[in-house]
Amino acid sequence: MKPAPRTALIFGISGQDGAYLAKLLLDQGYAVHGTSRDVDGSAFTSLRVLGILDQVRLHSAAMAEFRSVAQVVQTVQPSEIFNLAAQSSVGLSFQQPVETIDSIMHGTINILEAIRFLGLETRFYNASSSECFGNTDTPADERTPFHPRSPYAVGKAASFWAVANYREAYRLFACSGLLFNHESPLRPTRYVTQKIVRGAADIAQRKTDRLTLGALDLTRDWGWAPDYVDAMARMLKHDQPEDFVIATGMPVRLQDFVEAAFRCFGLDWTKHVESNQAFMRPSDISLSVGNPAKAERLLGWTATVKMPTLVEKLVEAELIRRRMSANL
Repeated sequence: MKPAPRTALIFGISGQDGAYLAKLLLDQGYAVHGTSRDVDGSAFTSLRVLGILDQVRLHSAAMAEFRSVAQVVQTVQPSEIFNLAAQSSVGLSFQQPVETIDSIMHGTINILEAIRFLGLETRFYNASSSECFGNTDTPADERTPFHPRSPYAVGKAASFWAVANYREAYRLFACSGLLFNHESPLRPTRYVTQKIVRGAADIAQRKTDRLTLGALDLTRDWGWAPDYVDAMARMLKHDQPEDFVIATGMPVRLQDFVEAAFRCFGLDWTKHVESNQAFMRPSDISLSVGNPAKAERLLGWTATVKMPTLVEKLVEAELIRRRMSANL
């Protein structure tokens, strides 16, 4: 008889990371379950794009309600849980601070409590964020102090420490990934990387002549989302629960990202891009870069896609998307 497949439950399966993680785990032989607030009302576009919608079991769950979360956990009895659910836009968090912090904290605590209350041996991964560090004068590692500069980052920092507390107090296998920026064609258009790529494509196709952004002198550590979900999976296969920084270690100015994207279309970005203070946040991070040495040493993980290949892959995917839309 074949052994029963390992079972994973992904809270927030409909987003970029949830979809790529589901595909990775399916490829590894897992039975994959996922949640959305309202399964019947969700399009699950990312799962459809990856061609795996019919391979996952979907459940409705309200992250802010303990009973809702616990019922799903009890029904699925997963060997691994991944918490990727919450309001995920840093910019939007300034407009919706209470909803953002609540969505991050309540969901994390409710999953931890469900595991503890049900007495499960489930391994738990929590999606934390590089935003917790704020500005990084030197590449941030797992010992770098937190200095959150947005409501989103405040929520992520609080949930990080909640996970650490449950790990120490109740001996749960619970860990957090401090992931730096990671992109893919599944990103919504509100993210600046997609805004840049799609804006450059529109200009190349003469649909517009201008692209307006916020500050261009920001520096970020950009990686490829499929690489980063691989790191998540590796964390739960590690012999003990530990927190990890996941990053490329490569700082890139937003202006250089813009230049690379426009170059792919044969355009001079300086003739088309303008900076407007209205697009800037009340407080922002000027420099954010991570040190992934611990993940490389203990998990055997390294980023396979860095700049400028990342931009080239995003542009290629956008061109394919436009050709397919034109043929419909």
